Amino acid sequence: MGIRFILMVNKQGQTRLAQYYEWLTLEERRALEGEIVRKCLARAEQQCSFVEHRNYKIVYRRYASLFFLVGVDNDENELAILEFIHLLVETMDRHFGNVCELDIMFHLEKAHFMLEEMVMNGCIVETSKANILAPIQLMDKSS
Repeated sequence: MGIRFILMVNKQGQTRLAQYYEWLTLEERRALEGEIVRKCLARAEQQCSFVEHRNYKIVYRRYASLFFLVGVDNDENELAILEFIHLLVETMDRHFGNVCELDIMFHLEKAHFMLEEMVMNGCIVETSKANILAPIQLMDKSS
């Protein structure tokens, strides 16, 4: 598979978006998110953006007040996942205009839709910003 989960978390550790590509119970998800968020938020900015946790490799990046955390298999390329996180942020920037935590909170369905256009079953399937945003722009026009 590749990508196991994607989390967007604020500086206080509150999860703003969670997308899982493997089945976990709600209790397992809560425990996993709590452990990972505490581990990543406690790290200094000078430390690298890769953390190993359980059987996952966590790749994360901070943009303004949001942390983007991606849990992947141990054999996944960390730099490719950092590029994916950057692409996700650039895509959201293009749609929302400098994306922030409030954009995610008030337009959660659009954020999930962007992720669903980009990742299918844990594999990155689309990297073109125009192709990712085209269906969302059509929905915006029709409403």
